[in-house]
Amino acid sequence: MRVVIMGGTSGIGLAAAERLTAAGAEVIVTGRNPERLAAVKDRVAGAEEVDGASEGAVAEFFERVGPLDHLVLAFSPGAVGMGPLASLSLGDIRAAFDGKLFGYLLAVQKAQVTGSVTMVSAASARAALPGTAALAAVNGAVERVVPPLAAELSPVRVNAVAPGVIDTPWWSFLPEDQKEAQFGAVTEGLPVKRVGTPQDVAGAIHYLIESTYVTGTILSVDGGFTVA
Repeated sequence: MRVVIMGGTSGIGLAAAERLTAAGAEVIVTGRNPERLAAVKDRVAGAEEVDGASEGAVAEFFERVGPLDHLVLAFSPGAVGMGPLASLSLGDIRAAFDGKLFGYLLAVQKAQVTGSVTMVSAASARAALPGTAALAAVNGAVERVVPPLAAELSPVRVNAVAPGVIDTPWWSFLPEDQKEAQFGAVTEGLPVKRVGTPQDVAGAIHYLIESTYVTGTILSVDGGFTVA
């Protein structure tokens, strides 16, 4: 089984890469950070520097890689676009879309996939949290493209996982004490009484890759966040 994970050098993407590699898959990860790529290159079949927002770089990468069984899209620009809408510039909002939705669509266009595409969205797509309107728009758009792509790309399966609050480097924009306070507040309101781990989401990605009768689905991995 040959798998490409774009955004596979940290957080959810890296956890998925490690899990799939342990299951015997040939995993190629991409990222933009040379240090992170160097740190993971001996743990996977391949690690390549690719800017997911660059049409030329993405096209060249997938042309060189050739056919693959599964594509996992797990990259994002981080917390770009977070904050009250009135405080955001249109540039911030465009960057949020460029760094995730448009990058995902570009990868789907260029990759030669025979089995499945799994996208990582976020619970913000279906939540009502102040300061997340731009993030909700981006992740909501990611989730809404899943059903039509599942029909359009058939028999290739297309699904998404929608993580809730997961302890990953995505939260690095907060000082450690603020992050811990945020996690504590979230934990109190979650039915499972803990924040998630990258491994929680990696398990869902692995499930969707192996479940050949599942397509067009958004799988929530949020500890009950969107139903609490």
